[in-house]
Amino acid sequence: MSGGPLEVSVSVDREHVKRDYDDTCVTTFLPFSSTIYSHINTYGFSTCRLFVFSCSSDDDDDDERERESLWYSLIFLHALIVLESNLIEGNGGGVQGSVYHEGCPGCKVDQMKQLRRGYPYLELSFVWIIVLSTSLPISSLYPFLYYMIEDFGVAKTEKDIGFYAGFVGCSFMLGRALTSVFWGIVADRYGRKPIILLGTISIAIFNALFGLSVNFWMAIGTRFLLGSFNCLLGTMKAYASEIFRDEYQATAMSAVSTAWGIGLIIGPALGGFLAQPADKYPDVFSKDSIFGRFRYALPCFTISAFALVVTVLCCFIPETLHNHKQNGTSHDDSYDTLEAASRESTASTGKAGENERKASHGSLLKNWPLMSSIIVYCVLCLHDTAYSEIFALWANSPRKYGGLSYSTNDVGTVLAISGLGLFSFQVFVYPFAEKLLGPVLVTRYAGALMIPIQMSYPFIANMSGLSLSLMLNCASILVNVLSVSAITGLLILQNKAVDQSQRGAANGIAMTAMSLFKTVGPAAAGILFSWSERRLQAAFLPGSHMVFFVLNLIVVVGVALTFKPFLTTARRFERNSNQI
Repeated sequence: MSGGPLEVSVSVDREHVKRDYDDTCVTTFLPFSSTIYSHINTYGFSTCRLFVFSCSSDDDDDDERERESLWYSLIFLHALIVLESNLIEGNGGGVQGSVYHEGCPGCKVDQMKQLRRGYPYLELSFVWIIVLSTSLPISSLYPFLYYMIEDFGVAKTEKDIGFYAGFVGCSFMLGRALTSVFWGIVADRYGRKPIILLGTISIAIFNALFGLSVNFWMAIGTRFLLGSFNCLLGTMKAYASEIFRDEYQATAMSAVSTAWGIGLIIGPALGGFLAQPADKYPDVFSKDSIFGRFRYALPCFTISAFALVVTVLCCFIPETLHNHKQNGTSHDDSYDTLEAASRESTASTGKAGENERKASHGSLLKNWPLMSSIIVYCVLCLHDTAYSEIFALWANSPRKYGGLSYSTNDVGTVLAISGLGLFSFQVFVYPFAEKLLGPVLVTRYAGALMIPIQMSYPFIANMSGLSLSLMLNCASILVNVLSVSAITGLLILQNKAVDQSQRGAANGIAMTAMSLFKTVGPAAAGILFSWSERRLQAAFLPGSHMVFFVLNLIVVVGVALTFKPFLTTARRFERNSNQI
């Protein structure tokens, strides 16, 4: 006959095991391990109380019963550690089910996501305005850069203005290329929120200084510093993938790319409307005011003021990075042996996890689903930044050189309309397109559709009046919508290719590579545009025809790279994604 129950308490003090449910006691009867497994999956706990029935026929054999109970307890302890490792580490350091770590900001966010089932309007708003603030200054200078270079007096002829404009444009991207990986590593180590605050503050400072530039080299220096500290896009891509539930991941990446794309359009619109205010609005701004002496300061000050407001709002956003600190607990002396075994197992498991994380970080460059999506992303970003500069230079340039002779206000109007169209598409159409086609096909189709539209630009320049306005606005809306849609699909692929603990570094790599391509983009676009104005009478692709032909070549390369075997997706994502 079986003996009476003997109570044995097992305390587990692992880095991963500390829970919000410290007082929960799970009672079970060994050796029914399936019961233990179900409790582990259902409850979080740091102390488990076991009631073990001895199999000994001698009720007085206490030593045998104690040894047997200890043996069962050690079996349970081992099962607990293995299961906790599978539950937690299998999710990249995240948390599944109802298992949370006390004092961990990332776990609090995960718990919030579990409890909140409605549409994430608040999180969407925060992500949107932060990304918008970082994208506004990037291209806001393009509508007035032509005139700014002219005012600096560095260009000897009109045909040389595009050459110098390209170097001012690329200085921002050069600074960002040199620092993106560093900021990504810092975000993975110290959290997303400090990097976000640093980025918004730097926009407020350095963008305002750019508006006060008095010569060519000051403009390059302030733009370089602005790019060096503008670390928000990579961090925000990681943040957005962590703050939203799985079913809203497409919405999250769409919000990032939409805000980014709209900022790249609204920024130039602000630059176009607010530059040279003393000339355009003499009743409001006098020639002797600061905006009369610094003709391009008003749009820069406006964006800096917005960045300051965003900085204040960022103080209220939650941190999403997981920070699992080891917590000590005290137990009775009678259980010292079990505690020592637990600590030893914890130490070995922790070291193994740390080594695995180091190896994982070191293998990012060997993660082909990540790297292939980054390469395609870089090619399309090269097109995007080259197009932004060329469009503004082309619209500002005189008709005799194949341009439109547009003022900064005219360019601002076109870009503002494009921004409205882009916002409507990304909010109401893109999530359904991504769900229907998958991110790969969205990227491929969007890139292919851009090619014939860009071919039409040189012919649009031959129009005038209402027909010119209608055709130009339609073409601008379509190109911007398709460009942002293609990039959004690649952002989704990048974040699905890595675990949460790697997203900051992965996005840092993407930002560095993208910034290198975007460093080449403005400089090459400026040189290409100046060269095209010197070959207006060429037999093959004269003038602006050559400019838009080169832009289309870049898109063709990007679309070609979306096919297998080059572009691949992560295995865990393939079953939810369309076939390439």
